[in-house]
Amino acid sequence: MEDGRLGDADTNGAATDQPSPEWYATPCVMGIDEAGRGPVLDSKTLTEAKREVLFESIKADQSIAWDVDVIPASLLSAQMLSRQKRSLNAISHESAIGLIQRALNKGCILAEVFLDTVGDAEKYALRLREKFPGIEITVSKKADSLFPIVSAASIVAKVTRDHTLRDWKSDSCLETGSNFGSGYPAGDAPRQ
Repeated sequence: MEDGRLGDADTNGAATDQPSPEWYATPCVMGIDEAGRGPVLDSKTLTEAKREVLFESIKADQSIAWDVDVIPASLLSAQMLSRQKRSLNAISHESAIGLIQRALNKGCILAEVFLDTVGDAEKYALRLREKFPGIEITVSKKADSLFPIVSAASIVAKVTRDHTLRDWKSDSCLETGSNFGSGYPAGDAPRQ
């Protein structure tokens, strides 16, 4: 998390205490999307440079606060391959629940949350409605192209992923000197 409006992140991605903006006391709308799994055509068709420009616009807009939950590949593998296996969908659902709860814990009055579907949209929505009964929940396929707030969340997720990949070097890349790219069709450097 790079933005202090929702909280700063420590090196593990956990939010630290920051003052909440005054508008948190009014009903807010939240969008949630993820990067690194499944197609999200809206922001994936954008070049990394265009996503960066849009991200800077989001950061400059004082009416928008944002947060990310980066789940390391090692944690995903450990949970999915453990004796008590957890599906990628379950891990993703818990991440979304955590993001909603963090916003509520910061004092944000969430009226509505829009999410791109992960798994069965109705089951996902039901689970979220049970957990957060006072919040209107909308789970939809292609939510990033239907709801502007999810489009913004998609940009934040993709740029966070772009930054992580740009800063990360795998052992094989260090040995061969190859560039593995973003993994998106419009990425600046294609996968080899």
